[in-house]
Amino acid sequence: MQGVWFIGNQSLYSVNGYLFEIPASWADEHAAGRYLATGRFRDGGWSGMGPALFAYRPWVDAAGTPASSGTHLEETVLLRYESSENTPDIERCLDGYQHPDEWEGGAWITTDTGKAAVLFAGTKGTGTKYWYGYVNPAGPEYPCVDGEFVGQFAVCRLADGTPCPPEDLTECADHNDYRGWWSTRFDAQFILYDPADLAQVAAGAMASWEPQPYVSLDIDEVLFLNPAEIEQDMLGTGVQRINRIGAVAYDRDNNLLYVLELFADEARPVIHVWEVR
Repeated sequence: MQGVWFIGNQSLYSVNGYLFEIPASWADEHAAGRYLATGRFRDGGWSGMGPALFAYRPWVDAAGTPASSGTHLEETVLLRYESSENTPDIERCLDGYQHPDEWEGGAWITTDTGKAAVLFAGTKGTGTKYWYGYVNPAGPEYPCVDGEFVGQFAVCRLADGTPCPPEDLTECADHNDYRGWWSTRFDAQFILYDPADLAQVAAGAMASWEPQPYVSLDIDEVLFLNPAEIEQDMLGTGVQRINRIGAVAYDRDNNLLYVLELFADEARPVIHVWEVR
């Protein structure tokens, strides 16, 4: 244990969820030699309405001496969407954003052919409605909001971010006790960003919320999707299954992407490996 460090003055909700290497040549050119990337996504948009990413370096000299414990390390902002703590609206966000989104892993991918992308992996809310509350026993297409919070904030929204109609703002009967953000549908996805856009953010030429993925890839077809039906009340079932994807790592020497699928071998994860070309 070398100490406790902070990433600038960033919210604790937006850091330390994932950690990965930034290629040294890119970091030297665009991020003042900050070779590590960290970020986090906190459901409800508290971390920002999309994955966050910051470049940093915890050592202070060429010998690798760590900064003193308690230091607020200087960071380069690469990606930071608007936080729901600052606005009640769905704005300055990831395209297609929903409050139940999960982004649990990230990697800076490079290939021998010179291609590069910044990848995030997670379980994306893709339904027609999303809400704060419970799974509705009547079916995934029906919201079940927590009635205690109706009127305090927008507990239910349509996919375009507008509030749900009044008839959706009721707490259903016979729900379980697993309260949180839910969507009528989730999909396991990779989303990929162009590092050139993040360079523009680092240079101040683009706002931190402007970059958008140039592609999203649905990977459900290769997942096991909780075959042992573990903790279904907590995890949801069918199209409402959450927590599909966990951490990610990239082997730059061999162009291999490792991704954890959660609850794939009873309560244990399974590691999927993709060859990146």
